[in-house]
Amino acid sequence: MRVVFDNNVIVSAALIKDSVPFRAFAKAINTAEIKILRSEQVLIELLRTMYKPKFSRYFENSDKREELIVSFVNGSLNVNIRHKITACRDPKDNKFLELALSGKADFIISGDQDLLVLHPFENIPVISPADFLDQ
Repeated sequence: MRVVFDNNVIVSAALIKDSVPFRAFAKAINTAEIKILRSEQVLIELLRTMYKPKFSRYFENSDKREELIVSFVNGSLNVNIRHKITACRDPKDNKFLELALSGKADFIISGDQDLLVLHPFENIPVISPADFLDQ
């Protein structure tokens, strides 16, 4: 199974241990049959978001931020983007759709209504982290 995580799910997983996003991300990282897909553009946005000053207070005296980023990079497959998509009402989210198509994803996992409203996108289910846990 190949999955794309919206960065908001990954950030939520980093911020709130044992949350639904945390458990969904952990399921994907710890299940050999699941491959998380990433692109350079998605990784850059994740790094920019995780290191925003507003999140620093959540990671004081902790290596959680770095541990999550390392687990994401080491536990994911880099995909070269071959599709240009403009389908999302939030243009910043098109990169997740491009990744899903280019990487032949089975699911897009997101809590973002701008992505969820597209379910299914090009026959790729767009599901919440809770729905992914039920898979």
